[in-house]
Amino acid sequence: MTVTVYISCDSGAIALGAERIAQAVSREAQQRGIDIRLIRNGSRGLFWLEPLVEVLTEQGRVAYGPVQVHDVSGLFDSGFLSGSPHPLFLGLTEELPFFKKQQRLTFARIGLTDPVSLDDYLAHDGYRGLNNALTISGADIVRQVTDSGLRGRGGAAFPTGIKWNTVLNAEADQKYIICNADEGDSGTFSDRMVMEGDPFVLIEGMTIAGIAVGATQGYIYLRVEYPHAHKALTTAIAKAYAAGYLGQNIQGSGKTFELEVRLGAGAYVCGEETSLMESLEGKRGLVRFKPPLPAISGLFGKPTIVNNVISLASVPIILDKGGEFYRDFGMGRSRGTLPIQLAGNIKCPGLVELAFGLTLRELLYDFGGGSASGRPIKAVQVGGPLGAYLPESQFDTPLDYEAFAAIWAVVGHGGIVVFDDTVDMAEMARYSMEFCAIESCGKCTPCRIGSTRGMEVLDDIINGRELNKNIPLLRDLCDTLLNGSLCALGGMTPYPVLSALNHFPLDFGLTDQAEAA
Repeated sequence: MTVTVYISCDSGAIALGAERIAQAVSREAQQRGIDIRLIRNGSRGLFWLEPLVEVLTEQGRVAYGPVQVHDVSGLFDSGFLSGSPHPLFLGLTEELPFFKKQQRLTFARIGLTDPVSLDDYLAHDGYRGLNNALTISGADIVRQVTDSGLRGRGGAAFPTGIKWNTVLNAEADQKYIICNADEGDSGTFSDRMVMEGDPFVLIEGMTIAGIAVGATQGYIYLRVEYPHAHKALTTAIAKAYAAGYLGQNIQGSGKTFELEVRLGAGAYVCGEETSLMESLEGKRGLVRFKPPLPAISGLFGKPTIVNNVISLASVPIILDKGGEFYRDFGMGRSRGTLPIQLAGNIKCPGLVELAFGLTLRELLYDFGGGSASGRPIKAVQVGGPLGAYLPESQFDTPLDYEAFAAIWAVVGHGGIVVFDDTVDMAEMARYSMEFCAIESCGKCTPCRIGSTRGMEVLDDIINGRELNKNIPLLRDLCDTLLNGSLCALGGMTPYPVLSALNHFPLDFGLTDQAEAA
């Protein structure tokens, strides 16, 4: 009997040796005359257990990990192909506490299927959302997305339905759908995992968006550092075209949607939607003034939807199960689920998809297992390099856009980077200014000049020079960046800088928070 073995093709797993493990398992099976079917699936998101090897048994898929090349022969000796015990035996994958407690909607297939198998995708509810969308009007599609409460998962949290409705009602001979796949925030990898582990769900979501608003052309703006995602996307797009899910007369509906991948050139600022469109048009990635909004005058001056990967990948399940189904997850105005990425000094790094509402403390300890070093967690940065640093006193804040805004923080893209008590928060504040200086497009003075001056002021503070003068100067500079920058790169750099200063004054040479004020 042929046994099915799953080993991830996710680039995170590959970086940890998954390719070598797949080769070793194939070689060992061949030498022993054992017939196996090896499937390269997406990652389950349990990265501290990668390379993870799963075997399909009568009880379900059982997991072994983390597996090294020298473990492979021992796994075969122990009879792991029948789910037998071994020191690396973890039990049924879906019963692992980290995985079992999740609510996977957007990530429902990732880790289960062969990412580029259209048959696998269809067998696991793929294209059901598109099939439903083809039977209703564009306005009804937009209404479902609006009713779901979906907000932009790229960081701005703007209601997706409002953006789509604006493009739907715009008069134009051409409209565009852009997927912002320029995932550049520190500690974020959910976009990459979708594109590598379930590319068809992104393609389906973009196709639904195009049909909804009358856009016939789509572009995936992919960061150049994602070669595995590029390969998976181009393979899946070709298969979607061949099966009639892209191109003209989609599934006999008379609807048209063309899709292609465009590679970015490594500029962080091109994650900002207007700078991204400049790049797509073949220009230097500079931020545009608003108005006009992209929904009115976007790519090549035409009405354009710009959504990130997770936003678009959340659309198929909304059209499959309905807006109310998706809205039933979450709290307040934060509806649905969010793929949360745990990284940094954390014992169990990985991907957690849950409804909005759980707290940072639950994420850090119930899922993350505390710090990898075993030391107390001093701070977490949520929302990428421009997100605030949160102290232990704020760990009970629920993951909710409005709750985070109330403490002057952002949920952003859902990336969480963890630091233990050995971190110097003044150095982290300086890093934030340096990041802004390096990545600034240079178009506006507050960002271009302010970030460089900020580095100089922080150098003086770190070296203990004239704190009475330099602390107020740093605050004034942050106020200028916050209120005078053209886009969020300069406008949000004060978040990590001021949160570090406000919550960790001792690291800035101050005796208490009153001195930091």
